Amino acid sequence: MTPVHLAGPRLAMREVEPEDTDDLLAVYGDPEATRHLSFEPRTREQVQAITDRSIAAANASPRTEYCLAITRLGEHRLIGYARLATEPQEAATIGFALHQAEWGKGLGTETVHLLCALGFNVLGLHRIWAARSPLNKASARTLLRAGMTEDGRIRDHVFVRGAWRDSITYSILEHEWAPIDGLDTTSALDRSAAPPGGETVPGR
Repeated sequence: MTPVHLAGPRLAMREVEPEDTDDLLAVYGDPEATRHLSFEPRTREQVQAITDRSIAAANASPRTEYCLAITRLGEHRLIGYARLATEPQEAATIGFALHQAEWGKGLGTETVHLLCALGFNVLGLHRIWAARSPLNKASARTLLRAGMTEDGRIRDHVFVRGAWRDSITYSILEHEWAPIDGLDTTSALDRSAAPPGGETVPGR
């Protein structure tokens, strides 16, 4: 395993560690933080399983899933969780969640840029896409500010809180992405360790 480390102007991303479970629970166990996500608030046992799966994914070969802790630059404590999962045709889907105390600071946009840096600069992908709840207007603004384009709607995409819910999808191509100042991917990982673009990742 070659550990991933990404740095931006205010944030960094690193591999998930066993000690991150409690901080991740503060995100995924929060009803408000998960209100627009594709699942209901998680229990500590469920969050522990996410931690364990994230660590296992980092050691898989070939690696098709990058589940990373979001931290403030120069700090170690997890304040959010990000995921990039590769798909066929040199593509990947991304998603993330930040602790509620970090909302409204523009950190979501930087998070998307860090995931794009991982996908385009490190893994050599061609297309990255994301999906949001139709009611999550803040996510729409974040994805658009990061340079993504709204593609359309997937009807009845996820079943959550006892009902089917649509998703609004966004994507960005490698030649469309303009990195923000201060991104550093030089220590992310060795390109030779990156998975081939044609690998398939299991659905969430």
